[in-house]
Amino acid sequence: MLVIDAAQLADALRSRDISQWTAESVARVGRIGDHATAAHDGGSLADEPGLRIDRMNREELGHVPFEREVKLGSRYIIEPYFNGLVIRSFVNLQQLRYLCAVVDHGLNVSVAAEALFTSQPGISKQIRQLEDELGVPIFIRQGKRLAALTAGGEVVVATARRALQELNNLKRVGAEFKAEDTGTLAIATTHTQARYVLPPVLKRFAERYPKVHLLLHQGNPVQVAQQTARAEVDVGIATEALADLTELATLPCYTWNRCVLVPKGHPLNKTNPLTLEALAQYPIVTYDFSFTGRSQINAAFAAKGLSPNVVLTALDSDVIKTYVALGFGVGIVAQMAYDPVRDAQFEKIEASHLFAASTTRLALRRGVYLRGYVYDFITLFAPQFDRSAIEAALRGEGEQYEL
Repeated sequence: MLVIDAAQLADALRSRDISQWTAESVARVGRIGDHATAAHDGGSLADEPGLRIDRMNREELGHVPFEREVKLGSRYIIEPYFNGLVIRSFVNLQQLRYLCAVVDHGLNVSVAAEALFTSQPGISKQIRQLEDELGVPIFIRQGKRLAALTAGGEVVVATARRALQELNNLKRVGAEFKAEDTGTLAIATTHTQARYVLPPVLKRFAERYPKVHLLLHQGNPVQVAQQTARAEVDVGIATEALADLTELATLPCYTWNRCVLVPKGHPLNKTNPLTLEALAQYPIVTYDFSFTGRSQINAAFAAKGLSPNVVLTALDSDVIKTYVALGFGVGIVAQMAYDPVRDAQFEKIEASHLFAASTTRLALRRGVYLRGYVYDFITLFAPQFDRSAIEAALRGEGEQYEL
């Protein structure tokens, strides 16, 4: 299929007029989309007619007397059609972006429009045009509300995501060969990783690639997985959730465990070794259930038939420490979150014998083209993986990688 910009055809078409001739040979079928000035609301120009020219002999088409000036900036798809040409309206990238945004925002068109800085009517119009073009209903509607995707809609959305991903890959390929050491590295991760693990890695990366902009997106593991799966970031780093999504290739980077923090002089510090039974006698401050290996903590207590008294949960280690210092309870945190100088007010009690170890993973979306500096970042973060190992994982050959 050949995509031709009208600007490339202007010289050939400028002196020809189709106004009278189309009365016999052209059927109107909607508008020709993707005009630059209509990009904001996704619509086509009001005075730009949609055309379909069917089953026309190439020679006949070449001798049609055109005199009307063609507007520049419009685009057409011209494809073989038996012994002639078809010039028709087509699916444009704006429609695909809007479709995926609506799905990603829980089928809420208003929220999707706000996220895309456009109007709700513009998105609705583009989705209707997409359904008309495909001849397939994408959504099940209840009144004006989008209730669910149809079976065909599921396939359309999956295909749209692949199309947008391939477009992004093209852009990345171009950027790679144009300027290998410039660009953006976007990382989605949790607070624990961003605060305690990534700083020395990113420092070395920034020294090596000073022209690459770094973007850190903090969230819980589910959010990290979703952002990576939607290709909103280059890399996702977390302990939970990443391995649950089949569209992600994950690399196990390192294992870690937990410690218990108590104020100086706390009686629990005299229990050696620490037991779950002793720990369960005190109120506990720890991570939110979706964060940083909390499932291992719950599983350990459940295996002993114990019900821990978790009085407060938080999204990051620093908040946990704050409330331990205030006397809310004893803290269970990742070992990496304890610094003997910065956290001198606490006693650290070893707890790795109480809980199963957790594995921090790095996730990449399968099929995404990675810039060279992304490979280097991954190797800095997890030196056991070189470029060939990363590429093998992206091909689905990395299941054997376990720590």
